[in-house]
Amino acid sequence: MSVILAFDFGLKRTGVAVGNTLTGSATPECTLISKDERPDWEGITHLIQEWKPEHLVVGLPMTLDETENPIKKRIERFCNQLQGRYNLKVDQENEQFTSIEAAARLKQLRQSGRKKKVTKDEVDKIAAAIILENWMQKNAYR
Repeated sequence: MSVILAFDFGLKRTGVAVGNTLTGSATPECTLISKDERPDWEGITHLIQEWKPEHLVVGLPMTLDETENPIKKRIERFCNQLQGRYNLKVDQENEQFTSIEAAARLKQLRQSGRKKKVTKDEVDKIAAAIILENWMQKNAYR
């Protein structure tokens, strides 16, 4: 079994999920708050030390018309920094519609009796879990 961390990178917040290759499952972990549009490296380092992942996955936005998303270069830089800082393999996974799917999952929970209000932090970490689920499906961990 190996552990994988996934990131739904954003300039304000970065959702994080933890995956288990044995079960093929992904669990929303937390949302890190960016500082001046920079990743929370202290928080990321803490997660790397805590979970000791063998692999990292980062969501990469794709557009339907194949034009480049303005944040794509920032995400690619984030991937390069992750690899350089932690010496771990970093894969990118299409994150198209993951935030919409995450919001829909949370809406279903609310409709089934959940009382807590849906926050952007929750959407981000669930989006990271969806990114990781998609990556694991493509890489035969399910």
